[in-house]
Amino acid sequence: MKLKNVLIVVKDIEKSKQFYHDLFGLDMVLDNDGNMILTEGLVLQEERTWKEFLKEEIIPESNSCELYFEEYNIEAFVQKLEKLYPSIKYVNRLMTHSWGQKVIRFYDLDGNLIEVGTPM
Repeated sequence: MKLKNVLIVVKDIEKSKQFYHDLFGLDMVLDNDGNMILTEGLVLQEERTWKEFLKEEIIPESNSCELYFEEYNIEAFVQKLEKLYPSIKYVNRLMTHSWGQKVIRFYDLDGNLIEVGTPM
């Protein structure tokens, strides 16, 4: 068995596609009416479609999981994030863990938690 994708729920698939392209360089692989696969295996699914299947409310900022990215030049990433998305909500701004890794955590446009850290 092989894990193929990670799916996150978004309100506006086009805005989310732009967000993940702007910050992480992810591009669309497949657009299938409310489901969009991006490079690196990230799947965006529109909230209306998810609610049809789940029959439950979506809970943004639930903090039950996160998308994790690594970036060598994290200071340049932070500058890009602040310039392109100045109203983004942070969990923690750039910090350095006791083991030396620099990380930043924030929510995407729909409350999905993202961490960007320097490689270990």
